[in-house]
Amino acid sequence: MENAEIQRIRNIGIVAHIDAGKTTTSERILFFTGITHKIGEVHDGQAVMDFMKQEQERGITITSAAITTEWKKHQINLIDTPGHIDFTLEVERSLRVLDGIIMVFCAVGGVEPQSETVWHQADRYKVPRIAFINKMDRQGADVFHTVEQMNEMLGANAVLFQIPIGSESEFKGVIDLISMKAITFKELDMIVADIPEEYRQRSAKYREMMIEKLADFDEPLMEKYLAEKEITEADIKTAARHAVLTLCVTPVFCGTAFKNKGVRLLLDAVVDYLPSPIDRGIITGVDIHNPEIILSRKPSYKRPFSALAFKITNDAYVGQQTFIRVYSGELEAGSYILNSTKGKKERIGRILRIHANDRQEVKILRAGDIGALIGVKYTTTGDTLCDESDPVLLENIKYPETVLDMKIEPDSKKERDKLSIALSKMALEDPSFKVHYDEETEETVISGMGELHLEVIVDRLKTEHKVNVNVGKPAVAFRESITKEVEYNYKYKKQTGGKGQFAHIVFRLEPNDRNGLEFLDLVKGGNIPREYIPSVEKAFREAMSRGLYADYPMVDVRFVLIDGSYHPVDSSEMAFKICTFQALREMINRTAPQLLEPVMKIEINTPDEYMGDAIGDVTRRRGKIDNMRRHRKGSQKLTGTVPLMEMFGYASALRTISSGRAAFSMEFLNYAPLPRSIEEDVVAEVRAKKAANN
Repeated sequence: MENAEIQRIRNIGIVAHIDAGKTTTSERILFFTGITHKIGEVHDGQAVMDFMKQEQERGITITSAAITTEWKKHQINLIDTPGHIDFTLEVERSLRVLDGIIMVFCAVGGVEPQSETVWHQADRYKVPRIAFINKMDRQGADVFHTVEQMNEMLGANAVLFQIPIGSESEFKGVIDLISMKAITFKELDMIVADIPEEYRQRSAKYREMMIEKLADFDEPLMEKYLAEKEITEADIKTAARHAVLTLCVTPVFCGTAFKNKGVRLLLDAVVDYLPSPIDRGIITGVDIHNPEIILSRKPSYKRPFSALAFKITNDAYVGQQTFIRVYSGELEAGSYILNSTKGKKERIGRILRIHANDRQEVKILRAGDIGALIGVKYTTTGDTLCDESDPVLLENIKYPETVLDMKIEPDSKKERDKLSIALSKMALEDPSFKVHYDEETEETVISGMGELHLEVIVDRLKTEHKVNVNVGKPAVAFRESITKEVEYNYKYKKQTGGKGQFAHIVFRLEPNDRNGLEFLDLVKGGNIPREYIPSVEKAFREAMSRGLYADYPMVDVRFVLIDGSYHPVDSSEMAFKICTFQALREMINRTAPQLLEPVMKIEINTPDEYMGDAIGDVTRRRGKIDNMRRHRKGSQKLTGTVPLMEMFGYASALRTISSGRAAFSMEFLNYAPLPRSIEEDVVAEVRAKKAANN
């Protein structure tokens, strides 16, 4: 009974490039599953899934919205994710907890830059997927070319399970290659009929291709196919489900969500092919006391409770909502659980099932469920919640680097506390947004994933939190690092008449080749007492976060504590902390420090006649085009890299170059050394500003 219930759960997400039609597809799913009785449109600002004011104004999805619905006696927990690269964390954390995804492609645009990004994110989490090629009614729609692109650019092993009847303005419906029936649509009605004569040959050809591909991954189907025995619909569906769950194929469906065509067939495919929590199987974590010990959790109501917090929102009516995915066991309202990430006990106040911005209170969440908790105090994104008597620590969520900084200040002194509270709440909701207070300049600096990300943050401060703020221009978030290994011997000694201060450390700083910050303790024989070592590490990490060269955070540095000495009376944790700070500041220039700048991966779609101008403009911006390929007839897709600091105002420049016909997208790739001539100017500017403040 328990297994049967969990088998009827589908935790799915809808992901795609911006403007491929994710939210419209989600809205139709809500309508056809009975959650809504009126279809909300993105362009009218009426979409249920886009309930934030900023989403409705811009017609884009900013935050992932979770909703619970039902189709053919299956519970579907649906998450509609953003397509804009500035909100990539929303996709990342959704994929971490989902069992399957619907990948939406535009039939005209095909595989676009963000399609590749989210596809590779899904690869990282090994999430099974099906594809929906949307906007079949648009001019230039081509389902077959889009499938070619999926195979060529994504390695999707895409297989058509439907072919269209007509296209562009003549798109009428689809031919289901499993049932071999023609399905057309008239308003909200679906009409099933025999395949028209003119489509029979093409249908037979694509059905043969589908069976051939599936037979590669299913032995019973292969035997029937080779023996030329009758292959039933059940045979195909069984083979297809197995191939999807093992990430061997991507079934492709098509339609136009805006015109209500193909969405119900897509829902059938979700039930037929995407995994239940049981199909996804056991998840693993580690012992909280010994990370070497691997622990497993089976999707069962009877196993110890375990869940992952993947999103936090602040609601005007119910306060903070913590969204969780339950992997095992049961969670009841009013019970106590352990946050094993923080080592804190949490009491569960209320439990909600979410219907976008609406909510339904429930008494219990069980294995496989997604819901929201009210009343937890310590839990943040990525934390594990579990049974106190049987703790486990699940894998956290990967957070992307911030690439843009912006100075922000309240309109008046009386709003300073209000701003601080609002920024803290927003940073808790969105780990890709960071806040830093510079004590030397007395400025608050916010950091984000891009211009749109910071623009939305500022807009939300004004509208949601009612804080009037003044903002500076967005500035590139540089990083610092070192290029030379240096050993240093430093003694800190201070006598003030009474008890003095003494600390002595011998350490080595060395480059850590993109492995982040690392602290190694090699002190032998108690030359530095064990209780003082954490103070040295803390000082190192604090100094790195502030920066020692030009006041930008320092990355990829290893600190090796080799030796030292102490005084039985004058030494203290504080003395060793001050000693470490002063030693790092004094020796940093010996390590040949350098500034690193964020480099973006850029993709430009341009008509052939503007290709030379587009390449020339990227080159002038210190960028490089690595690849050119035919995108559509008469247009090229250019991919390459370009420093972020050269890209302010690029959208306007590209519009001018191409008479408004080219488009681009970019995403963070890595940090790379800044050219020395530019670095000198940046460092000089920082130091001049610091001198002026002093």
